[in-house]
Amino acid sequence: MSRKILLVDDEESIQKSLSGALSDEGYQVTPALTGEQAIDTLKTGDFDAMLLDVWLPGIDGLEVLKRARAAHPDIVVVVMSGHGSIETAVKATKLGAYDFVEKPLSLDKLLVTLKNAITFSSLSVENKRLRSAVREHYPMIGNASKMLELKEQVERVAPLDSWVLITGENGTGKELVARAIHEDSQRRHKPFIEVNCAAIPEDLIESELFGHEKGAFTGATQMKRGKFDISDGGTLFLDEIADMSLKTQAKILRILQEQRFERVGGNETNAVDVRVIAATNKDLKTEIAENRFREDLYYRLNVIPIVVPALRARADDIPVLLKYYFDFYSREFKRTNKRLAPDAMVLLQRYRWPGNVRELKNLVERLSIMISDDEIGVKDLPADIRSQIMNESIESSGALFMDMAGVVADGSTSLKEAKNNFERELIIDRLNENSWNVSRTAQSLGIERTNLHRKMKSYNIKALDKD
Repeated sequence: MSRKILLVDDEESIQKSLSGALSDEGYQVTPALTGEQAIDTLKTGDFDAMLLDVWLPGIDGLEVLKRARAAHPDIVVVVMSGHGSIETAVKATKLGAYDFVEKPLSLDKLLVTLKNAITFSSLSVENKRLRSAVREHYPMIGNASKMLELKEQVERVAPLDSWVLITGENGTGKELVARAIHEDSQRRHKPFIEVNCAAIPEDLIESELFGHEKGAFTGATQMKRGKFDISDGGTLFLDEIADMSLKTQAKILRILQEQRFERVGGNETNAVDVRVIAATNKDLKTEIAENRFREDLYYRLNVIPIVVPALRARADDIPVLLKYYFDFYSREFKRTNKRLAPDAMVLLQRYRWPGNVRELKNLVERLSIMISDDEIGVKDLPADIRSQIMNESIESSGALFMDMAGVVADGSTSLKEAKNNFERELIIDRLNENSWNVSRTAQSLGIERTNLHRKMKSYNIKALDKD
């Protein structure tokens, strides 16, 4: 594919000679004789690079550079000048120029510089694309108050190098928070390395974290770099840090204090510059009290504490999360997008989600595969979810249930009659709560509207029961 170059120079002889040379190299050249013309030309199309003379009539080259980079941040600019100076080169670099070449130009040098500039630009664009893909794959979804508070905390702490301790239940998205902090930090161009401390055997975790020298132990046939070494300059995410042994915790503490480590079996001390983000689903103060976690390590890590809320604490985000994951799996499996029936949506908002967002994601994947209908109803939801909501409905009407139980205990009616009486009273109670709107009442009960109509008919529930 031919690369498009905007050549900005007021000398026609240079325009002619450079245009010919660049065209011979396969570039598509567009000329501009003034700064104003260059700015207008940039608006007409996308250019891979701009060769820009500093001294131009009207708007000078540095002003063109400033405006071009502001309007087209991905364009790469090589500045040319016959009056080269260190001061001009520094100014051009600060304004975003890739490189600075002096006139009279060396064609070979200019071609090499231009080729490197375009390669750099392509890598930069690809890096942005990959980072955008990472963000899309690891999104922080939701606008409930607790989620907005969490996003604000991430925004505040990300630009700093302070260590962060993330706590929260399993499945809440602690890794997503850690990645978001890294992606918004000054270290975003460096590695983000994750270590699941619970998944690594105790006898291997030191080698995994610090690396080892050749011959350090049986099977160590060559030197291996550890996670601290690999993440130098970037971010190291220690997930489930409470599952480390006290011995390993002591070594981690030393690295955090000194930013130095030794490989297993080695004597050489290696310096690193690593930002550590740790996470756990355990109560570390309880772990400290029971002598399973070092108190000094806790205070070293807990510079910025962030608590990720459970999904049940932000139920308003459940519809948004469900839509996101149904859209995601529709693309993933190349199938028609599913939608939830209103009563199914209400039920899922009332569910407690012990597995949090991870459980919700797994449920959506299962439903996307196993349910052939485009609309997913209550009957399609797992039995454990439906039964939990039913149990909570009964518990929320505890007084009424006790009254029914009392009737049975007195022997004045049968269990079946008591259950029917309880269900009838519960339906009437919910109808009153919803101003006798049958659709809303069905949603609150987690049943189909037609099913509610059938029950109302069987229990002879009519509008007169409202009073």
